[in-house]
Amino acid sequence: MSSVEQRRQSAGVLAAAASYLTWGLFPLYFRALRDVPPPEVLSNRIVWSVLFMAVLITALRRWGDVARQLGVPGTLPTLAASAVLISTNWLVYIWAVGTGHVLEASLGYFVNPLVTVLLGVVFLGEPLSGRQKLAIGLATAGVLALMIHVGRPPWVALTLAVTFGLYGLLRKRAQVDSTTGLLAEVTLLLPLAFAWLGWQGWQGKLHYGITAWTTVLLTASGVITAVPLILFAIGVRRLRLSTIGLLQYLNPTMQFAIAVFLFGEPFTRWHAVAFGCIWASLVIYTVDALSRSRDDWRARGAVTPAPPGPPAPAQGGRPPR
Repeated sequence: MSSVEQRRQSAGVLAAAASYLTWGLFPLYFRALRDVPPPEVLSNRIVWSVLFMAVLITALRRWGDVARQLGVPGTLPTLAASAVLISTNWLVYIWAVGTGHVLEASLGYFVNPLVTVLLGVVFLGEPLSGRQKLAIGLATAGVLALMIHVGRPPWVALTLAVTFGLYGLLRKRAQVDSTTGLLAEVTLLLPLAFAWLGWQGWQGKLHYGITAWTTVLLTASGVITAVPLILFAIGVRRLRLSTIGLLQYLNPTMQFAIAVFLFGEPFTRWHAVAFGCIWASLVIYTVDALSRSRDDWRARGAVTPAPPGPPAPAQGGRPPR
């Protein structure tokens, strides 16, 4: 590997790791806003994300590229659907952090890769390998164990996993980059955000402006939404998907540690059983993903064309390459 490629991959690792570490610290950020109703936090996140993305795209002089991408037929309806999914995901997550359900939220992001595999089977017709079936079976057993203990489905975890999985599926179909996609999504949600903030303001219930700290946190929500996504996009362009697949566990692992060791959320033996099953399933899933990635690289190496040789004879031979 050349020194240029090594630097490129190192920068990709740093960018992707920074994005996942930032997402992993989200419980600390949103816990500081626990006195603000989740819909108001979400509305501010949308408003300030629109402003930040507009400034960023203006600075990069990319409005022409944004218009070109959004002008592709079918793109805006797809992004409207993905906007509903990601806003639902954000709202449930904000509520979970504020009400002491960070452990269950982390469970959702641990399960998410396996949900993505299932969605690929259902919507894209992708076949399941034996190891993938085993991984999904173990994860299902873990969720069932927790459901038996709690007496209800872990709806926070399942909602986060399913909405984010479906969101990824839709964004895969929309041929837009992460910057353009995020701008379109939050812009489509902007009227609802303004309507909610206006209604709350008319009733005198807005928290924005009450204290300097709350105001700063709500204003910064646009930056903390956009920056990790931009870093993630940089990492994805420079790294193999198997590397991204390993780094993605930084986020739920940090959220798990924050929930148990900082927030003191209870971790019972049933939680140990559930998380044990899911962690085992993720080991199997990761081994399978790495194996597939290695096979792909070997296959590409096997079909790499040989250096061109001398021209073949004009009659009876192969045409020159």
